[in-house]
Amino acid sequence: MHVATLGLGANLGDRLRSLQSAVDLLAAEGVRAVASSRVWETEPVGGPPNQPPHLNAVIRTETEAGPHEVLAACNHVEAELGRTREVRWGPRTIDIDVLLYDELVVNEPALTIPHPRITQRAFVVLPLLELDPDPVLADGTRILDFAVDGEGARPYAPPLVLP
Repeated sequence: MHVATLGLGANLGDRLRSLQSAVDLLAAEGVRAVASSRVWETEPVGGPPNQPPHLNAVIRTETEAGPHEVLAACNHVEAELGRTREVRWGPRTIDIDVLLYDELVVNEPALTIPHPRITQRAFVVLPLLELDPDPVLADGTRILDFAVDGEGARPYAPPLVLP
C-alpha cells in the first residue's frame, strides 16, 4: 500500500461540497482518504484578479495505484466535477494536486513530486502541518524551514468526512 498526500481546492459553486465529493470520488477510484486536515479558506494566489476565495484541504490517502495512476484518478475526478482548464490559476470547481507520494521524487513534465510549490503556499502548508507537525520531503527539505505568509488563511470547516 502506498501513501499519497493530495491538496484539494475549490473556489466556484458549492466549494465545500466539491471538496467532499472529490474525497468520495477518489475513494471510488482506489485512492482512499485516511486523514483530512480542516478546511481552510484562502485568497486566490496568482491568476486573474477578482476571483472568489478558495476552500482548501490536504488529505492523506492510501492506494495500490502508482503515482501516475493517482494523477490520472485526480484528473478524472476533476473532470467529473466540472473542472475546466481555460486560464492558468483561474477559478475552478475543483483542483486536486499530488503533493507527495511515499518518499518518491519525480521530475517529469506531467508530474512533479514533491509538488514544486509545496513550500510556497499557505493553503498547502497550513493544512499539511495538521497532518504532520514536522513534514520532511523525500529530498530532506523540512517544511518548517520555510516561512509561509499565512495572512488571509483562516480555518473554515472541520476535516472532510473520510470514506
